[in-house]
Amino acid sequence: MTQVASLTSSTSRHALPLLFSGQSQKEFTVNEALARLDLLVHPAIEEELAVPPSAPSAGDCYIVGASATDEWAGHDASLAGWDGTQWTFVEARDGMTVRRLSDGTLLQYSEGWQSYSAPLDPDGGSTIDVEARTAISELISLLKAFGIFS
Repeated sequence: MTQVASLTSSTSRHALPLLFSGQSQKEFTVNEALARLDLLVHPAIEEELAVPPSAPSAGDCYIVGASATDEWAGHDASLAGWDGTQWTFVEARDGMTVRRLSDGTLLQYSEGWQSYSAPLDPDGGSTIDVEARTAISELISLLKAFGIFS
């Protein structure tokens, strides 16, 4: 599904192929759309790689790293999903969010994939409020646990 026969019309956001009246072999168009949707609905990635893994499992998804090679060449920053037979690619768009499965970190696309680092725990200062520091530290810990901060 990585090489779609020239589709004459597609959706504007994620280039999902659209059926057209009288189209023969509609299953190819529908299957391509379903493969892309499978990547986009609740996206979770294994990791970011520039070279396709040698033995992916069906359902594995990756962010294609910079200067990608082999089957991933030309798909930098895209999501790549393995369906057991071939790779399906979805181009990243600003605002897209994925979860990295290895550590639960959320990554967001804004002209490149980014994660957010946690602020440091409060330290120093002339007036020390122990309760406020404790509350801030607990909030940071919860946001880390939720995957907001790496």
